[in-house]
Amino acid sequence: MDTHDKVPGCSGESTGILVAVGANLPRRTGEGPLQTCHWAVAEIGRIEGIHVDAVSHWYESAPVPPSGQPPYVNGVVRAHGDIRPEALLSALQEIEARAGRVRTYVNAARPLDLDIIAMGDMVRAGPDPILPHPRACQRAFVLLPLRDVAPDWRDPVSGDALGTLLARVADQRIARLPD
Repeated sequence: MDTHDKVPGCSGESTGILVAVGANLPRRTGEGPLQTCHWAVAEIGRIEGIHVDAVSHWYESAPVPPSGQPPYVNGVVRAHGDIRPEALLSALQEIEARAGRVRTYVNAARPLDLDIIAMGDMVRAGPDPILPHPRACQRAFVLLPLRDVAPDWRDPVSGDALGTLLARVADQRIARLPD
């Protein structure tokens, strides 16, 4: 356990629990990526001890790294609650499995991808999940929707504000979907 992981749960201090939601394939029941993302938000709200506070706008982005896959629908959920990181990760992976996600290879197309971006100001080098998410600050498809729900968020490791982080990923193609 990292020395910054001081509490048994995360009550969502600071900006709370931040979960990235993404999809670029239909769910096993046939719904498209946007409908799957809406379904996933509802499922996150059903996790014991979690309360959803806000959901970002939805965005469409090219896969990172470029791969010829269909574009992704992405958003971020801000929540609060009392849950250990390992329990949250397990619950999110169960939701992914119910959507039909099968882990084949890194960055494969998928019907649902749920990543814990941050849990308050918690910093953990491991075991899984690593917090904050180790690649979140390199991805416009995380940072732009994150700005919708937590505009004052700072990377707990570097201290960098969202404006600084977004400037570094300005070359990544992403567009807000109509509401």
